[in-house]
Amino acid sequence: GDANAGAEAVSSWLEDRGHPADDIRSIVKIISNMGFKDELVSSASSSASVEITPEFEVVQDADRLDAIGALGIARTFCYGGARGDPMHVPGVEPRMGLTKEQYVQTSSAGGRVDTVVNHFHEKLLRLKGMMKSESGRRRAEGRHEF
Repeated sequence: GDANAGAEAVSSWLEDRGHPADDIRSIVKIISNMGFKDELVSSASSSASVEITPEFEVVQDADRLDAIGALGIARTFCYGGARGDPMHVPGVEPRMGLTKEQYVQTSSAGGRVDTVVNHFHEKLLRLKGMMKSESGRRRAEGRHEF
């Protein structure tokens, strides 16, 4: 889908309810930059960067906490099944140290089979170490261990 659709929908919803334009811009900026891929280094730049505000930390950590633990595992299997991704393919190893471009490259574009098990290694098992807030790190610990 459209990578900007969520931020645009939130912006319209907030505008319709009369929220201040500055607040809307701040909220949309968080939504547009909080994804896992947005923190990966781009091959065109030396580092990934976004202004880290307390609001950004809370929203990003909450999103990541949803992706790990029991519910995260269930969501991953459901999503992989819905996409028709195999659970595991011998010889198709997880891609580690991915750039933003490599991460978003789909199997159809890259000729590579995505697997559910590889998704755990490429993303989900890394999230605990990417938490921004102390509270997020504490909560992630137990979910990661699950």
